[in-house]
Amino acid sequence: MRVIGIVAEFNPFHSGHGYLIGKAKEEVGDPRAIVMPVMSGAFCQRGLPAMLPKHIRARQALLCGADVVLELPFTFACAPSERFAYGAVATLVSSGVLTDIAFGVDCEDPSVLEKLASYDFDADPGYNGILKESVEAGLSFPAARAKAIGACLAGKTSYSDNQIAEALKSPNSILALDYLRALKILDPKGRITVHMIERVGSYHDGSDGFASASVIRKLAAEDNSLASLITKLGGKMPEASLAAWLSAQSRGEFSILDEEEYIRRVITGCDFRENTAYMTDGLSGYLNNIKESLRPGDLARFSEIVNTRHFTLGRICRAMASAYVGQDRSVLDIKDPAYIRVLGFGREGRYCLKIIGKCTKLPVIHNLSDFAEHGDNKDLQTLSALDIKSCELAGSLLGLPFEYEWQMPPVIL
Repeated sequence: MRVIGIVAEFNPFHSGHGYLIGKAKEEVGDPRAIVMPVMSGAFCQRGLPAMLPKHIRARQALLCGADVVLELPFTFACAPSERFAYGAVATLVSSGVLTDIAFGVDCEDPSVLEKLASYDFDADPGYNGILKESVEAGLSFPAARAKAIGACLAGKTSYSDNQIAEALKSPNSILALDYLRALKILDPKGRITVHMIERVGSYHDGSDGFASASVIRKLAAEDNSLASLITKLGGKMPEASLAAWLSAQSRGEFSILDEEEYIRRVITGCDFRENTAYMTDGLSGYLNNIKESLRPGDLARFSEIVNTRHFTLGRICRAMASAYVGQDRSVLDIKDPAYIRVLGFGREGRYCLKIIGKCTKLPVIHNLSDFAEHGDNKDLQTLSALDIKSCELAGSLLGLPFEYEWQMPPVIL
């Protein structure tokens, strides 16, 4: 049995995700290969709640080619690239059944990423200094990281600075590098086959049916009435994915995330403290000062107000999410997932889960009540409490009932 792991947020599931699944199966050469995504739960890597509830996104994936959907715990899902990637790959590897892993890249020569992954540039004393200086100088994080890596590896590879910068020019490629680095640790013998698949389409505008998730979210934020969504999103994402979204919305199961309302709740309901995850380097004081000076109309342009050279927007949003959910710095000491949470599965996925149950060393969680059986597992209790809290808080923003997380079983197709 070939099992292809995919790391995704499906926020929401778009045509690029469908292409990745189809291309991965094609490269594996087995049309019956199991596709097993690990998906962010209530919060995403950029530090904001997902636009749609996780059970809707899991259903979208199952309708569009996935067989088993696992949940990435909050502490890894709402995290910097390295922690996000390691937590996701570790979840897939810990299933005990993973044979392949597929992810998208934006660079023309993925072999550069494979070569870079063999270097431990984080151990270079100059790396973090160059990275920080470059961000403070106004470079985007991808550009700053490419510059820092290039400087550390100068003369140590056959690749030029330009080739390294080209390979790391996008967030997708930085994630790809971190997936490869995680695999070096978690699969040192190289038993898992890697498939790096180049992204296709005009995903910045969706003119050819390959709209990116950010484009889709922007269109939905402008007008989320059903009539408008049908008009604007028809042809820009898979029909089955859009249908799962719109049918659930039409039944009143949820309302689309209002990011401004989320920011308002965090600002008015949280004290920003230094012991909160990602609140280092004076960020807590900076956010408390911003909080005191905000005027009523500022929430609509909050990202413009808080974004600085010293603190990137992603860092700020992840710190704010940690404050909202109650994640302190000590949680970041937990490096590996403590359980496998099942969000949904289809017919072939059911069989795969039986095999996982025999192969994995981690508890397999189908319902929240399953967590109670592992009260002596401290890491499991810590991470699951954050998952539950994050889902309750995000769910209230999506119009879900307070008991949603307790009542919702895995999606079964």
